[in-house]
Amino acid sequence: MYREGAVAEIPGAVRWASVSRGEGAVRVLPDGCLDLLWSSRAGLLVAGPDRTAHLSVSVPGERWVGLRLPPGTGPAVFGVPADELRDLRVPLDDLWGPAAAELADRVAASTGSAAASAGGSPAGSPLAGWPATSIAAVLEEVALRRLRAAGGPDPLGARVAARLAAGATVAATAAEVGLGARALHRRSRLLFGYGPKSLARILRMRRALDLAGAGTPLAEVAALAGYADQAHLTREVKEFAGVPPTRLLPAGA
Repeated sequence: MYREGAVAEIPGAVRWASVSRGEGAVRVLPDGCLDLLWSSRAGLLVAGPDRTAHLSVSVPGERWVGLRLPPGTGPAVFGVPADELRDLRVPLDDLWGPAAAELADRVAASTGSAAASAGGSPAGSPLAGWPATSIAAVLEEVALRRLRAAGGPDPLGARVAARLAAGATVAATAAEVGLGARALHRRSRLLFGYGPKSLARILRMRRALDLAGAGTPLAEVAALAGYADQAHLTREVKEFAGVPPTRLLPAGA
């Protein structure tokens, strides 16, 4: 069971919650984002930006709550460059020290005080009976406080990600933000965990999968998303996701 929703106070951020059914590894596709995670088994973690799909394995009944920060925002919250977290899942106390222990105490207190009311989860849901909403609120409050203390995210991150997500070339994006190719690459590694070309390819894959998931035929998806042809689309998706696009689409799409 998985659900998610927007976070009004942090533009582009998403709160999500899930309960594992123990049905094998879950394929998490790269997206240029960093996540603040809470697991009922592993505690507080940071998920760095992935270059390829991360296979997440959970025990049956393991509960997860996450705050997915939009591309370019995570470094201001976590206090480290994104490329230092690339392809990693790191205990939060490795980054925040005592502040992570304080957050863990707040999460524990929120679970105790809200469990009786099921955290706002609908009756009959696999998420009912545990305070996912309360945990998410704690994670969001701490992330917002740290983001404000850092002076907000580097505005370059949102500008670059938006242009690349819209299909702009790296050269055009660099020109628009007033940076040379090397400077954009350096800043992108700090903000996203990889260079602008890799981010552009990842965002294009996400855009293509969204189109395909909405029922657009793959050949048309390839043309709309800027691939040379359907074979090119398939190669790119397999490189980043580890499987062809047909394996990632909902039944009937």
